[in-house]
Amino acid sequence: MSKNTKSETLGFQTEVKQLLHLMIHSLYSNPEIFLRELISNASDASDKLRFASLTNSDLLENDPDLNIHITPDKEQGILVIEDNGIGMNREDVISNLGTIAKSGTNEFLKKMTGDQKKDANLIGQFGVGFYSSFIVADKVVVETRKAGETQGVQWSSAGEGEFDIKSIDKASRGTKITLFLKSDQKMFSEDWKIRSIIRKYSDHISLPVKMMKAEEPVDPESKDAADQAEKKDHIIEWETVNVATALWTRPRKELTNKEYIEFYKHITHDFNEPLKWSHNRVEGKLDYTSLLYIPSKVSFDLYNRDTPRGLKLYVQRVYIMDNAEEFLPLYLRFVKGVLDSQTLPLNISRELLQKDSQIENIKASLTKRILNMLAKTSKNNPEKYQQFWDAFGEVLKEGPAEDYTNQEAISELLRFSSTQSQDSKQNISLEEYIGRMQPDQKTIYYLCANNYETAKSSPHLELFRKKNIEVLLLTNRIDEWLMTHLQQFKEKKFQDISRSKLDLDDASDASKKEEMESLSKEKEPFLKRIEAVLKDQVASVHITDRLVDFPVCLVADEHEVGEQMRNMMKAMGQEMPETKSIMEINSSHAIIKRLESTDNQSKFEMLALTLFEQAQLSSGKALSNPSDHVKRVNQLLVDLA
Repeated sequence: MSKNTKSETLGFQTEVKQLLHLMIHSLYSNPEIFLRELISNASDASDKLRFASLTNSDLLENDPDLNIHITPDKEQGILVIEDNGIGMNREDVISNLGTIAKSGTNEFLKKMTGDQKKDANLIGQFGVGFYSSFIVADKVVVETRKAGETQGVQWSSAGEGEFDIKSIDKASRGTKITLFLKSDQKMFSEDWKIRSIIRKYSDHISLPVKMMKAEEPVDPESKDAADQAEKKDHIIEWETVNVATALWTRPRKELTNKEYIEFYKHITHDFNEPLKWSHNRVEGKLDYTSLLYIPSKVSFDLYNRDTPRGLKLYVQRVYIMDNAEEFLPLYLRFVKGVLDSQTLPLNISRELLQKDSQIENIKASLTKRILNMLAKTSKNNPEKYQQFWDAFGEVLKEGPAEDYTNQEAISELLRFSSTQSQDSKQNISLEEYIGRMQPDQKTIYYLCANNYETAKSSPHLELFRKKNIEVLLLTNRIDEWLMTHLQQFKEKKFQDISRSKLDLDDASDASKKEEMESLSKEKEPFLKRIEAVLKDQVASVHITDRLVDFPVCLVADEHEVGEQMRNMMKAMGQEMPETKSIMEINSSHAIIKRLESTDNQSKFEMLALTLFEQAQLSSGKALSNPSDHVKRVNQLLVDLA
């Protein structure tokens, strides 16, 4: 008895409406990718059924041969893609075809510019999946039944803001998608066109992608012509169009770059080509094959540390799970790929993965392989490595804190800008910095700031420029946090030049310190007078030799949290206690001499406050009351007139 019910109309999630509009108008120049996306989805559905059937063989419903059938119909202008994978029930259909449950969706949509070429590239980074159907179809109908269940579901939509859904009878499990092609996309109902797309994009898929066997012409003069025609009417022959062998199991020498690239796009739904990849087989106690990719573009959810990540895990070529995160450290979460183990049990679960002793060994091996791949790229192809760094450098900077074992290897991969940089590009390695050190220099000097311009113009650099000492300029939001975990590199210690304690590795440094201490004692009444005015703003006031043209600067105590880290912690929602900086003054500067000779207390306070606020501005801090600062500066200008 039929269980069909009345059709129910539901609205798409707002983000789906926006994405559909963008895709239809931005990806028209490469519409054929829709078929790659639908075949990938069908392949995933079959993988999931194969895994589920390990513990419940009834799900196979006496039909264990998994495959994908594609039928173009030129006369009707339709294309049908059908699989016998896991299928969907009503809840799955609404969840998968009516919403986008992907982190970064809103950020992705905000980045849309209206420029079709740029938007197409962004969409490629985000992934399109099922919704790419509407690039070529006026209407899409999905008929599906979940394995092990009895009731089927039909979903249909014209991609204009809503969809219809109803229960149907469906004899076989799996999903059938019917595309009613647009008038200008009828080429996708041509048999030859579909075959060429499958070979171009989906040759690597391990599942057979089948189409009806091309008809052989019947010779009307043949005495068997009638019999041949009758057979043709009753027998449908299917043939496999793709290679249908798991790509990672094939020898590397048999694979082309094109095949590697298309496989990457299959597993990631990324339109962009990968930057690098590594295909490797390990035999022995650990027996596994890995195919690891480094993307060329940042995904929108990269900086969300809670987003699903990791490798596609197979055991003995049987799909187990997506996003097996246990095999890579968090700082390598941008890496995509496949891991196929011969030694893990087929019934492995996430809980068992966390306890299996093999996992840490595989993880350590894969981590070293990725770091070695990056090291070779940095040496042999600096331009390509720079492309990687610009995309993923900030994530890699998490490594030294998380992975002490590989800290030296990660440090060699780090890149920074410096006082020798022509612009803000981070392209200087620690090795390069050491190679340019002064003869007696034993320290790697660095300065953290909220942006490159603030760092480049910082008063803290004056002494270093005078002595021709290079300083690394650290302007990523996590740089100060990074440096708390890097103690040294190649036996060279690191030092933050914005701290109160500053050691320059030369003999004159000690004598200069003694001179400053003596001068500070001599100027103690003057310094105490400034401290009295700024008692709510500064911890103390000292004389320094680090300044040349600037009259004052602010430095932090050795153990205080710096401004960059404070900003990062606040952005993460953590409350930070207020701290006071140390103000250092250049006693030989004309403004400081003027301040020292000022007897009028009101003018003294005005000038001292103005100097303090200028020190705040030069260090990139925002003033608590900018209008008061402007009034004080205006009054000082009037007094000078």
